[in-house]
Amino acid sequence: MNDVASNAPPVQVADAAQQFRSQVGHISRQSGVFFAGTIFTAALGYFFKVYLARVLGAEALGIYALGMTVVGFIGIFNTLGLPQTAVRFVAAYLAAGKFRELHALLWRGAGLLVAANVVLAVLLLIFGKVIAIHLYHSEALARNLPWFALIMLFGAMSGFYGKVLTGYRDLKVRTLIVNFIGSPLTMLIAITLLSAGTGLRGYLIAQILSAAIISILLLAAVFRFTPVAARFMQPGAFPKREVWSFSAAMLGVGFLEFLTAQVDKIALGSYRGAREVGIYSVAAALVVYVPLVLSSVNQIFAPTIADLHARKEHELLARLFQSLTKWVLGLTLPLALVVMVFARPLMRIFGHDFESGWPILIIGTAGQLVNCGVGSVGYLLLMSGNEKRLIKVQAAMAALTVLACVIMVPKLGMVGAAAAAALTNVGTNAWNLLEVRKGLGISPYNRSYWHLVFPTAATLAIIVLLKRYALLFHHDWLAVGIALGLAYCAFTSVFLLISGLDADDRLIASALRSRFRGALAGFKADA
Repeated sequence: MNDVASNAPPVQVADAAQQFRSQVGHISRQSGVFFAGTIFTAALGYFFKVYLARVLGAEALGIYALGMTVVGFIGIFNTLGLPQTAVRFVAAYLAAGKFRELHALLWRGAGLLVAANVVLAVLLLIFGKVIAIHLYHSEALARNLPWFALIMLFGAMSGFYGKVLTGYRDLKVRTLIVNFIGSPLTMLIAITLLSAGTGLRGYLIAQILSAAIISILLLAAVFRFTPVAARFMQPGAFPKREVWSFSAAMLGVGFLEFLTAQVDKIALGSYRGAREVGIYSVAAALVVYVPLVLSSVNQIFAPTIADLHARKEHELLARLFQSLTKWVLGLTLPLALVVMVFARPLMRIFGHDFESGWPILIIGTAGQLVNCGVGSVGYLLLMSGNEKRLIKVQAAMAALTVLACVIMVPKLGMVGAAAAAALTNVGTNAWNLLEVRKGLGISPYNRSYWHLVFPTAATLAIIVLLKRYALLFHHDWLAVGIALGLAYCAFTSVFLLISGLDADDRLIASALRSRFRGALAGFKADA
């Protein structure tokens, strides 16, 4: 049995097991759908990124990445902190039957978002040119700023209503719209326009059109999920002070997240130019795929944290935190090892101009392994009312990121930017872990983590051996695909043969099997 509940009486253990099973079932259902959508998007997105890299080239992709840093900076303010606020308060208002407050958040909040984005779009067009020409030295970026302004507007609306659906604790509809409809639609429109020779502008227009459609579909879904009493106009309804207080904290978090996530690209664009930013952005986009399992779990675990913390079920929360973190790390390790060992072939798939970005894959993936190894520490702080601890950590690490980039990027270029980002990632997660221990008194680790050592070593040995004979496959993509399949087979086999599953692991595995069988049965019925 798990360390957290080992000393409990038999009846309490049974009740705890039932609660644990119930929570795992809900998390597996919702995060499983999100994970499937994410995998679908990742698979399509990988091939689409290869297509974009070969059609647009490093320079145009660099211009796009720099433009998104400008949008990202303004995006700190254009959301007004409302998306993350919606995750917390939509669920709270719905549970308490506070439909007037829910109405104010959903509809008056959206009206304020539109107004804020119109104002900020004007500022983007005025001051964005100064940034584009004097900081990034790119007139092409300055010419495309109107398109980036529209991306910002529709991105704010789709982001807000997507988080509202998360607050309703239903990721199925959101995943269907964003992943299974939105992503292919963006790619289809982009390929059509790029085939017509529209270049970077065609790609930007494709993003605008698909974002507009996604925003409309998400709005319709939110309207359907919203109780009738909260759908229609209620005179005088306006978001409460608690909403704006939390939103203000989220603005601070957003600003600090922007610094830690974008300052590497800003420094690289300023010191080295758009071409290196293009190569770096492709590698960084691949690194984002590494923590897919953690991202999927976080989407539904976040409101679960708020719910369990509010009901003071700290032992159940700690138990979930331990088990989910171990599963996240175990499911991530084979992918991360393949990415690091096959870093050069992976980047070569995008074209020889991008091959030089292979060190970024290794450095960035190492940082993401730490991220997965500590689990949902950031959300634990955020959803338990410890956002001040989170802001303290992010403020210090943001300053460290800026300092590291200023020192390392001029000398080391892309490698310096990747090292600065990874250093920030490791430092932030390690510090957040300490804050979780101080503030909540829980930790993700127990003795069962040692069971991951032998499977990891065996998987690494197989991947390295396969890398030595990769030329026999003649195609980089084929070698990488085979390595990924063998990595997961080796890890799973060795883990089951040597270590096996503990009681909580078996509950999670059972929930996952049930979800897989249910999905398979549904597929056969449809066929």
